[in-house]
Amino acid sequence: MQTKEPQYNLIFDVIEKHGITQLGLMINESWNQDPKRTLFTLARYKFVAKILADQNRVLEIGCADAFGTRLVQQTVQHITAVDFDPVFVQDVQNRLDPNWPLDCFVHDLLECPVPGEFDAVYSLDVLEHIPPEREAEFLKNALASLKETGVMILGMPSLESQIYASPQSKAGHINCKSGNDFRVLMRQYFHQVFLFSMNDEVVHTGFYPMAHYLMALCCGKR
Repeated sequence: MQTKEPQYNLIFDVIEKHGITQLGLMINESWNQDPKRTLFTLARYKFVAKILADQNRVLEIGCADAFGTRLVQQTVQHITAVDFDPVFVQDVQNRLDPNWPLDCFVHDLLECPVPGEFDAVYSLDVLEHIPPEREAEFLKNALASLKETGVMILGMPSLESQIYASPQSKAGHINCKSGNDFRVLMRQYFHQVFLFSMNDEVVHTGFYPMAHYLMALCCGKR
């Protein structure tokens, strides 16, 4: 089989090397239920990938199906991805491509830190699922794996966005925050906290109460 324009025959070389990529469990749901939401999710990973470019050892906390993780893999040296749900970790391992090596295993951060020391840690769409009375445990265990010179990125839906959230999202979103409250929280753990707003796939420095999503870039561990 040949394409009419020969430069596109590269697609067959990629299939021979990687096969046909399957969607992960989470991304499959969004792609079929609300395709634009897939773009929003991947945009968050793209932001992380750009910020953490050239970091050596990176930890993702709460990777779910890790479909977006590859965007970060593309820019960093090595990535470890963990999730507390065995269903998602098994899905990741079933789809592993040896040409994109990834350490992925089950770990509940509320129980203990991830073993090892990392140059950067990021966690997207996780903190809002942590009961407020246990968020200190979650953050302290996350910081325990981060080098003194390391950087952390946390992303979560804003409190203001929840009136537009689906019933499925609202069921798990028990700890959303307004922008200023998010920054105050993270300043308890870092000397420097840079907070970004996000609407759809666009990350910006706009007015926090009008942001659908918040991204905190933190450095200088306390």
